[in-house]
Amino acid sequence: MKTVFGVFGDPVKHSMSPKMHNAAFKDLGLQNEYHAFRVKPNDLLTAVKGAEVMGFGGINLTVPHKEGLMEHINIDPIAKRIGAINTIDFKNGIYGYNTDGIGALNSLKDENIAVKGSTVVIVGAGGAARAISFQLAEEGASIRIVNRNKDRAVSLGNDLKDYADDVTIYELSSLKSALKNADILINTTTVGMVPNLNETIATQNILRSDLTVFDIVYNPVETKLLKEAKKAGAKTISGVMMLVYQGAEAFRIWTGTKPPIQVMKKAVMEELNSCD
Repeated sequence: MKTVFGVFGDPVKHSMSPKMHNAAFKDLGLQNEYHAFRVKPNDLLTAVKGAEVMGFGGINLTVPHKEGLMEHINIDPIAKRIGAINTIDFKNGIYGYNTDGIGALNSLKDENIAVKGSTVVIVGAGGAARAISFQLAEEGASIRIVNRNKDRAVSLGNDLKDYADDVTIYELSSLKSALKNADILINTTTVGMVPNLNETIATQNILRSDLTVFDIVYNPVETKLLKEAKKAGAKTISGVMMLVYQGAEAFRIWTGTKPPIQVMKKAVMEELNSCD
């Protein structure tokens, strides 16, 4: 009998996770299958408890669910500090983790980008922004939070201050100022995601050739932001490898098995190319 895994989101049909995880299960000969489930926010806790009762192996959570269960289930200490989860395991009850920060960190390491001692501008203050901010702060980066909703940015900044030596808050209208002397820009918002291909948080005129621009949006692979960054001569990183690495960490949590990274990446790229 196959064990079922899945991703809960609203919307969720755009998710690449089923292709990625099913390719990994097949490659390793594991009798598991992974599906996408649309779950409304008000039904999230019921759906998670139902998944446990039905014998699911684990689930991922995507927008808008990453912060919706914090008071209702057991949480890994790192995820509790972040204030958001994206992975749930059922081996010992319902237990939540956050793998987004690891996904982002490994994506930067892949490109030989130094995090320790760097200044990182993070646009957004949602679940992904929280995970990435805490992860990079622990690695020794200075963090600048930029967000349309200043109150939410301030809240994240206050939470970070116990773990980061240098945290600064900016409004989105002040992104140019936030980028002064910065090393890395990370977009954690959905700006530029399909179908809004012409949207971007920044254009060429405020970007620089000595900046690394990382967009966690993975569809399209090259967002408008990354195109603008290339025009400025900046180094660019797409969201594909963050998707793969955060998924790989969830896979390891669920199965205790080393994930086949390249197989997962190939599955994502094939799915993205088929959408063109």
